[in-house]
Amino acid sequence: MAIRRLIRSALSSPGICGQLAIRMLLLGTLLVCSGNVVAEDWPQWRGTDRDGDWTETGIVTELPEGQLPLKWSVEIGSGYSGPTVADGRVYVTDRQTEPDEIERVLCFAESDGSLIWEQSYAAAYEIGYRAGPRASVTIHDGKALAVGAMGHFHCFDAADGDVLWKHDLHQEYDIDMPAWGITGAPLVFVGAADQPIVIQIVGGSDGACVVGFDLATGKEVWRSLDERACYSAPILIQQGGKDVVVCWTGDSISGLSPSTGDVFWSIPFPPSRMPIGVATPVVDDNLLFVTSFYDGSMMVELSATEPTATKKWHRVGIDEKNTRALQSIISTPVMRDGYVYGVDSYGELRCLDAETGERVWEDTTAVPRNRWGTIHTVVHQQAGSQTDWMFNDQGRLTIAHLTPEGYQPLSQTHLLDTTTIQLPRRNGVTWSHPAYANRCIYARNDKQLVCASLEE
Repeated sequence: MAIRRLIRSALSSPGICGQLAIRMLLLGTLLVCSGNVVAEDWPQWRGTDRDGDWTETGIVTELPEGQLPLKWSVEIGSGYSGPTVADGRVYVTDRQTEPDEIERVLCFAESDGSLIWEQSYAAAYEIGYRAGPRASVTIHDGKALAVGAMGHFHCFDAADGDVLWKHDLHQEYDIDMPAWGITGAPLVFVGAADQPIVIQIVGGSDGACVVGFDLATGKEVWRSLDERACYSAPILIQQGGKDVVVCWTGDSISGLSPSTGDVFWSIPFPPSRMPIGVATPVVDDNLLFVTSFYDGSMMVELSATEPTATKKWHRVGIDEKNTRALQSIISTPVMRDGYVYGVDSYGELRCLDAETGERVWEDTTAVPRNRWGTIHTVVHQQAGSQTDWMFNDQGRLTIAHLTPEGYQPLSQTHLLDTTTIQLPRRNGVTWSHPAYANRCIYARNDKQLVCASLEE
């Protein structure tokens, strides 16, 4: 309990410093406890820091052949959003079409999957790929932030589901709705003034592509960028001692002040056909990488001394099948030690030289070759070793090593069956990103939310 109090205290620290404090506390815990380590939550998209890093100990190093045994399974509706886990609860969103079109926000007990609360609201879809909401629920300081595919934005009491405030972003901000709707998960920034701000990519008119809302009241604090929305979630980085929120919109990659929305830097990335950036930007040291299905890969060089950035290189192929560097659709890549590991347009797993964008190797066994082939990868660090955990669109979970020498699968198992509402073609997919928390994996398809133990 003392450690949990320390973590909550770190959450109140300004900006990214608080997040770094949390990570240091967790690592310190690993050093001083003899195997009895506080479990890690997964409170937002791609984990605590939105970087796909996972540092729990006591995790298996080998997966069972065949099916990974489930701890529990509950019935849910369809949707693309991945689950999040915080304070003993699991949050996910879905869509129901009978008798009326609604979106739901669901909260389950982490221990057994029993339903704690649910909220629903009318949501008539006017977009493509209608399986359901896209964005994962963000949990911060006892609040659950959920944005639906048509822009219904709610702040709930995370404990009981009471509505604290809400917005209809589509109506209030006159959104020219993206073809696939609103997808970026809300990001919470805690600044020096101790006024948490919720940052949401909206795509509204009158300079409201990105909007900052007061977490306590839901009132608009700032708006920024007169651009179209894209599908990528914002991330928080630090440059020259300043917090910077990186937003990949339909027209640029931009670094903004999370406190005011002021633009520190902006690099044009106009789409050749339609805005289609889905993968989250990834950062390694002074490099930031994005990848788009139609428009290829761009590497951005970040200044370490001030909030500025420049384009390092941009590579795009002839078309979606004849690509050069990496033309991903859903899969967020991994970048470390001068290399990028990611999934190309038809499921080809590739390694790139981060300095040049040149291809180092390609492997076609990690996911079946299909248009928009998808693998969600997180990096697990335990007892001085590092492995890559890869969940592909056929429901297969793999522990692997991704190195400049190649792809080395170490252990594989089946976790979740494919379903056809997310993608009716090719017998369905499992496109939603899983959560790794409390020595378990949580994953969903169009019919169920499951939990499986990963404890050794």
